[in-house]
Amino acid sequence: MKLRGEAATRSLTHRVLRGVLWPLALTWLVGTAIAVGVANHLTEQAFDHALLDDAYAVSANVQASERGIELTLSPREVEAVLFDQIESVYFAVLRSDGSLLAGETALQVPAPSEGQRFRFSDIRYQGQSLRAVALAHEAPNGYRVLIAQTTRARTALIEEVLFYALTPQLLLLALLAAWLWRRIGSDLRPLGELQQALDRRDAHDLAPVHVARTSLELQRLGDAVNALFDRLGHSVRAQREFAGNVAHELRTPLAGIRALAEYGLANRDPAVWREQLARVVASQARASHLVDQLLGLALADEGHTGLQREPVRLDELAEQAVLRHLARADAQGVDLGARGLEQAVTVQANTALIEGILDNLIDNALRYGGRTVTIELAGHTLAVVDDGPGIPEAGRRDLMQRWAQGADGQKLGQGAGLGLSIVSRYAQLLGAELLLTSASETGGLRAQVALPASPAPTSAPAASQPIVG
Repeated sequence: MKLRGEAATRSLTHRVLRGVLWPLALTWLVGTAIAVGVANHLTEQAFDHALLDDAYAVSANVQASERGIELTLSPREVEAVLFDQIESVYFAVLRSDGSLLAGETALQVPAPSEGQRFRFSDIRYQGQSLRAVALAHEAPNGYRVLIAQTTRARTALIEEVLFYALTPQLLLLALLAAWLWRRIGSDLRPLGELQQALDRRDAHDLAPVHVARTSLELQRLGDAVNALFDRLGHSVRAQREFAGNVAHELRTPLAGIRALAEYGLANRDPAVWREQLARVVASQARASHLVDQLLGLALADEGHTGLQREPVRLDELAEQAVLRHLARADAQGVDLGARGLEQAVTVQANTALIEGILDNLIDNALRYGGRTVTIELAGHTLAVVDDGPGIPEAGRRDLMQRWAQGADGQKLGQGAGLGLSIVSRYAQLLGAELLLTSASETGGLRAQVALPASPAPTSAPAASQPIVG
C-alpha cells in the first residue's frame, strides 16, 4: 500500500506533460477564440452586406407617381428578388408617415439615426430571432425599406468554423501529448535505471555506478552520486584504518601499563610503587600522544570534505606556537625561538591546519633535534629549523609516509611515525607541499611549507582542531 504522500506525488513525466500541455492548450484555446471571433465578425459583415443589397434591390423598384410612391414589383417578383434557400426573409416598405406601402404589416425595425442612410439591428418577429436592416430614402418622396431574415445560415457557418478550428488543434494536441509521453519516457528511462541500480546496490558497495550520459542533467546527477560514493568510500576507509590503527598501536602501551601496575602491586616497597607509577604516567602520556596523532591523521584523511578558509596571520600563529612549546623546550634545555615575525603576513588558509603543521614540526624538532629550534617566517613560507643530526636525503620522502620512523625514533621508542605524514597531508589540503632539506652544511633539518598566496583549488575540509603529533 502506498503512503499518502507517495500517492499524492506525481511522476516527473506527468509533471512535465502537465507543465507543457496545459499552457499550450490554453494558448491554442485563446487563439481559437480570437480566430472564431474574427471569423464571426467577418461573417456578420458579409451577411449584413448581402442583406443591405436586398434592401437596395427593393428600393430601386420604388418609384414616385401622381398618387405618391408605389412598389413596381409584384409579390412574386419580390419573392424572386429576396429568395433564399435557407433563410426566411421578410420585408416591408413604409411611407414617410410610417404607413405600410407593401410587405409585412407587423414588421418593426428601428429607423436609422439622424444623418445615417441605413441601420442594422437584431429583432424578434413571430417568435424568431432576426437580423434586420432599415434603409431610408430622403424626402420629397421619403420612404423606408425594411428587410429581415433568420440567422440559421450565420449560426451554422460559425459552428462549422468553430468545429474545423478546434478539431484539428485538439487532434494535434493529442498527438503532441502522445509524442511527448514517449519522448519524455525515453529520456527518463536512464533515470529509472539509475534508481534500480541504486536499489539493488549493497550498502557496502561504494563503487561508482554506471550512468547513461543521455542528457547533461542526468550526467550531473550521476557525477554527483559517484562523487558522494567516493567521499563515503574514503570516509569509511579512513574510519576502518583509524580503528585498526588504534587497536594495533594501543595494544603495546596498554599492556605495558598493565604490567607496570601488576609489578607495583606485587611489591610492598613505596619506592618501587613511586617508580612504577612514574613509568605508568610516562606510558599513559605516550599512549595519549599516539591517540592524538591517530586522530590528527584521521582528520587529515577526512580533509577533502570541504575546507573553511579565512584570512590568517602567519606571524601571530608562529608566535603563539612558540609560547605553547616554550615550557617543554626549557625543560629539555632546548633554545626555542623565532625569526621573521616583525612584519605582518596574512594568507587565505585554515587556522587549525596551520597550527597543526607548526605543532607537529616543533614536536618532532624537540624530540629528535639538537639544542636549538627556530621558527622562520619568510613571506608565505613557514619553516622549523633545528641543529640536530638531520635526516639523510634518501630517507626524507619515506619519513612522510605513515608509520615510518627514522633510526633515532626507533632507538628512543618515541612517537609512531605519524607526525610528518600529518604535516604533509595538512600542507596538501592547503595547496602546499612539505619540503625537508638540510639546515646547514654540517647537518640539522629544515622542514618548510610554502603556502600559496591565494586559495588553491582543492576540495578540502573544515578540519577540527588538529592535535600535536
